[in-house]
Amino acid sequence: MVNISFLCIQALQLRKKKREECLAKKRSLGGIGNPPFLVAIVSLSVSGSTENLLEAIKSCDNEACVTYSKQGHCHISVPRFKHRYTFLIPRSGDVYAILDASKVADTLILLHSIEEPIDESGKTILSCLFAQGLPSTVHVVQGLDLLSGKRKSEVKKDIQRKIENRFPDEKLHVIDKSQDALQLLHYIGSQKKRTLTVRDRRPHLLAEDTSFEKNNSQSSEGTLKVSGYVRGHPLSVNGLIHIPGWGDFQLSEIDAATDPHPLYFHGSKKSSAIGPNNKGETISMDEGIRVLDRANPLLQESLEAENTPDPMEGEQTWPTEEEMAQAEAIQDNKKKKKKVPKGTSEYQAAWIIDSAEEEESDEEDITEIDPELQAMEDEDSENEADNTSSDEELDTVSVTEVGDTLKYDEKIDIEEEKKTLVKFREERMEQMFPDEIDTPFEEPARYRFARYRGLKSFHSSPWDPKENLPSDYARIFQFENFNRTRKRILVDEREGALPGWYVTIHIANVPQAFVDSLSQEHPLVVYGLLPHEQKMSVLNIVVKKHSSCTEPIKSKERLIFHVGYRRFSACPIFSSHSNGDKHKYEKFLRSDVAVVASMYAPIIFPPAPVLVFKEYCDESQHLVALGTVLDVNPDRIVAKRVVLSGHPFKINKKSAVVRYMFFNREDIMWFKPVELHSKYGRRGHIKEPLGTHGHMKCVFDSQLKSQDTVLMNLYKRIFPKWTYDAHVSTPPSLFQAHTSIGNDDGDMEAELFD
Repeated sequence: MVNISFLCIQALQLRKKKREECLAKKRSLGGIGNPPFLVAIVSLSVSGSTENLLEAIKSCDNEACVTYSKQGHCHISVPRFKHRYTFLIPRSGDVYAILDASKVADTLILLHSIEEPIDESGKTILSCLFAQGLPSTVHVVQGLDLLSGKRKSEVKKDIQRKIENRFPDEKLHVIDKSQDALQLLHYIGSQKKRTLTVRDRRPHLLAEDTSFEKNNSQSSEGTLKVSGYVRGHPLSVNGLIHIPGWGDFQLSEIDAATDPHPLYFHGSKKSSAIGPNNKGETISMDEGIRVLDRANPLLQESLEAENTPDPMEGEQTWPTEEEMAQAEAIQDNKKKKKKVPKGTSEYQAAWIIDSAEEEESDEEDITEIDPELQAMEDEDSENEADNTSSDEELDTVSVTEVGDTLKYDEKIDIEEEKKTLVKFREERMEQMFPDEIDTPFEEPARYRFARYRGLKSFHSSPWDPKENLPSDYARIFQFENFNRTRKRILVDEREGALPGWYVTIHIANVPQAFVDSLSQEHPLVVYGLLPHEQKMSVLNIVVKKHSSCTEPIKSKERLIFHVGYRRFSACPIFSSHSNGDKHKYEKFLRSDVAVVASMYAPIIFPPAPVLVFKEYCDESQHLVALGTVLDVNPDRIVAKRVVLSGHPFKINKKSAVVRYMFFNREDIMWFKPVELHSKYGRRGHIKEPLGTHGHMKCVFDSQLKSQDTVLMNLYKRIFPKWTYDAHVSTPPSLFQAHTSIGNDDGDMEAELFD
């Protein structure tokens, strides 16, 4: 009974604690001293009008105070609810603007149209939003009152059915009256807010006002002043901030400014805002700015992203007598006698496979295989009458179709078509004969595959992760224990400007080109970085090919990554997502299973969603893969496998003469210690070379079949290339692309993703 009572009390305490946390989180938005509810409005079709919806919301309450920031964001203060709202409308069809807005929004309003609730562009936007992580959503439709009774019911049921396919248990809100819009505001303020880990674990700020001051008249850099509400966690002046698409920067100062969009109560003299309210009354604000904190050079985080390599780090020093004695003692314990080819070093002998020699009688029966294949006969020639009729038909049609043909050819890049065809063929060959390559005839195999090694077991054979590292590894950082560091950083208390404060941050050394690219249609969001997140390392991401992507994506191909709050381009290498310390290199992004993409990139602590885009010659970008961050681990071994194939020439009971794997005697002796296997599951090894033209006698665990193929696996470690680029261009609007293609006389359909 005592244990049961204790468990009941403990359960009640946990329930009370969770309830208090939930209420505190709910009260942390929209009220006095807290940031307003940030609401983003996104249309899922070309015909949806976000401006009309915002106008309906603004005019729903006569006592509401409506103001605008210099960045074009609409602020609505509703006294009856004691809440205030910020409405953000990204450019319609702009995937980057919509993704950036939904990353920081508390509520996302998805606007459906009565003509077409979700068109092809809307499906693409939903795919990206689902992959990135959705905040709390609200589904809205306007214009149902314009339809007749029966038609109105049918359209509403159709939209509700499409919503339930993707958003179970969510209802459609019809906004055709002022009372409907007022209920929508109440619903936004009272609904349960979803948690987005990337957003809630880092401080962030949506720009309400910006100004720029050059360092001097000749400099192309200056100080960017950004004003807005701090959200998430406290923002420290000594920490670093990140601007998506441009990189990391330092702060020089944080100022506390008077809130220009307070919670206005009619008749109150203390609360004030900028601009007229719905009654036409002008409301003033007493401006005041005071310095909260200035950066301390001794405590400020450094922008150093790369490690400085020491040119003397690789130099060898003469060991002491104690170190020599200790090394000899360890080596004596590990020494093992092996039979290796003449001239093999101890390093090479460490990964050579032990194999027992099997004696076979020379009097065994021999089966000879004829490798020649019978030639196929040519097909009959086509009928001349058919050719004549087809030519005549082409002559009559060519007069009317010449304009359409030229118009069609304008949209096709022949060089890009040829490159894509080559990749399709390579992908097909890789699926039919995975990792198989032909041994070069003109070059010795021991030179061509000098960097490869044989492994007795791919999963259990040892491989030193610090062996033969490239020079780029001297530029990156590595954690001693990544998971332990991640847990410690996420739990640490942070100081600075508290969430809910309206502040002005001074960002140092911002390029003039970024300020020139600012637009009200694209929200500017500034993120505060956690410790070490500005440093470069090897980032491993688990990705899976998107169902809409049908073209092959090759390893080391340039792709654009949206990783959490970051956006950059890189050329990753793909590897299998498996257990163990070694992972097989994948030449193509597979569509059936998830793979791991490894690249040099700044550190980011998981969990963090990942979207992968491919950029084309016309500057358009298509979604090709989705995923999440796995870890930051430069010691991940990605091993490329090559398979050398040979064909049995003569077969006896447990041995066979194999040819076409090598073409000289020296190569056979060099690769003699490596284990062989066949496509039908036989295992064996090379016994001896026969002659000087590449024939060799091999011993297997059982008799080969005549149609079998003898294979040899060789491995080498693959490293990513340093191709990281923080500057990424913004693609054109999906709605513009859809409209331009649809107006082309119906000859081409929009190539958009489902």
